[in-house]
Amino acid sequence: MNLNKIKINGIPAIIWGQPRDKIIIAAHGSHSSKIDDCMWILADEAIRKGYQVLSFDLPQHGERVYETDFIMPDECVKELTYMYEYAKKHAREISLFGCSMGAYFELLTFADFDIDKVFFLSPVTDMERIIHNLMKYCNINEQQFREKVTVENDIETLYFPYYEYVKNHPITKWKHKTYILRGETDTLCEHSYVKGFADKFGCKLTIQKGGEHWFHTEPQLDFFRLWIRDRL
Repeated sequence: MNLNKIKINGIPAIIWGQPRDKIIIAAHGSHSSKIDDCMWILADEAIRKGYQVLSFDLPQHGERVYETDFIMPDECVKELTYMYEYAKKHAREISLFGCSMGAYFELLTFADFDIDKVFFLSPVTDMERIIHNLMKYCNINEQQFREKVTVENDIETLYFPYYEYVKNHPITKWKHKTYILRGETDTLCEHSYVKGFADKFGCKLTIQKGGEHWFHTEPQLDFFRLWIRDRL
């Protein structure tokens, strides 16, 4: 497979495949990177269908683990916009792939953009709900959270300015043809919230029996491969 490592506005990225008139912008999830297993599978299948794939490292991930500032959604929105601007110069048709929080950042970014298709794996469709669940896990209310600003825990650090941004930017609009794959036992993104999003915006939802939030076992990745192959 042809991989071309580049930088877009200083952000480490990879172009997978030869030049085509169709590109998929791919955003990874938390504790992952632009070369995650699902990126390899996506690229392998997409290239066969005449696409290029553009993946990049979000702040504090991959080649950017040295960065110390807390990841803020508006920064990720800005970086995804950079990726779109690059893709628009090199292709006629742009699609999206997003995994977990990467899908959430794409929801924040691309509601009003010209997008052909969207493929979401274990998407975070309601970040506020996830933060509320973590607040409950940490046994804090909103006022305590505001005063502490940062709340460390063994799942994911909570940061109050991030929470404020999420509350002030609800996902209320999504017009693109979207396919969602979710694991049956995904405990991070509850089924009712993902299904509610899919029903509201007309997305095609697929559930992998026994699957988790993190698709990493051979059966899970094989299922993902067949799922993406059939929808590209």
